[in-house]
Amino acid sequence: MSMFSMASMTDVIFLLLIFFMVTSTFVSPSALEVNLPQSSQTTSLKPTSRIYIDSLQHMWYTTADSLKEQPLPADKLDAFLTQVKTESDPAHQFVAVHADQAVPYGKIVEVLDAGSRVGLKVVLATKPTQASIDRQAAQEEAQQPAPVQGLPQ
Repeated sequence: MSMFSMASMTDVIFLLLIFFMVTSTFVSPSALEVNLPQSSQTTSLKPTSRIYIDSLQHMWYTTADSLKEQPLPADKLDAFLTQVKTESDPAHQFVAVHADQAVPYGKIVEVLDAGSRVGLKVVLATKPTQASIDRQAAQEEAQQPAPVQGLPQ
């Protein structure tokens, strides 16, 4: 009976391990339950600071330094936004607001006003609609070069 070599199986296991380690860093986990509203528009801005407003109107924040949500009392909102403005470079002077769709509009406007007072851009986070996902996939497919006739694929 011949001996089975484990070297190739070990290589496959290490490749899978590396794949899962790399892809797991792209996920930004959130322990907060925030049900975002849907929108057909998207932005390429990737904020480093986020403000979360849950359905009970409690505010939380994350920064680039810490992905763990920290409570944000309403009276500390201006101080937090001022800190974001002073500590970030001009290209990243904006904050994303992840508000649950059950949050009253007035609460969101309070955050928008505070950002305006400080001089920060405020981006509202939404979930993409199925139509916008389909449209983006069609655009990406149209941008791919057509295969050349006569060449094997």
